[in-house]
Amino acid sequence: MGQGVIAMKRLGRLGELIAVCVVVATGYGVTQTAQPRPATHRTKFSQPTEIQGYPCAEGYAWLYSDGKLESCAVSREFALGEAMLPSGSILHLLLDGRPKFAVLQHNSVVAGVKCSGGNWLLGPSEGSMTVFYPSGKLEQCWLAGDQSVQGVPCMTAGFIGLFGDGARRDGGVKFYESGKLESCTLAKDFGGKRRGEHFQQGQ
Repeated sequence: MGQGVIAMKRLGRLGELIAVCVVVATGYGVTQTAQPRPATHRTKFSQPTEIQGYPCAEGYAWLYSDGKLESCAVSREFALGEAMLPSGSILHLLLDGRPKFAVLQHNSVVAGVKCSGGNWLLGPSEGSMTVFYPSGKLEQCWLAGDQSVQGVPCMTAGFIGLFGDGARRDGGVKFYESGKLESCTLAKDFGGKRRGEHFQQGQ
């Protein structure tokens, strides 16, 4: 996964979720590919509705052209891949119904890592993406606070910018599908690298 910013905003009265995805070249998110995004259309549920086994909340949801679910907010705590999504979190699915990513209602532990979610005021509107492999294994999240991840001191997602040495803090932590840590930004000196530098290891 590359760098990118995706901000999800919800507009309208309570219970209505109108998603606007804004992709920016730096910060949070995933790299955009040359492949066109599958067509989706918006629908509205007048009450909490289960679709393909997913508990969607009242309000807006997005469906693929064949009628299968692409995204919605969940009406209750629900398991998506290795994550237990808090009620109100937004799930996104691949065309075949497998996990793609989620925007958590609040900071939550996923596969032993505390991932950043929305804030107390705007919920997932201001959250960052927790990304999954199609298998449901955690691929990437942005940390809610500096953490030791499999013995590596990884940096929080709370600040994006440059240190005096030019290193960038972005808090993105990536994992191999096996569950092993792939990379993160260091919260302190480690393994011959300085705090704020990118740490990466092989499978």
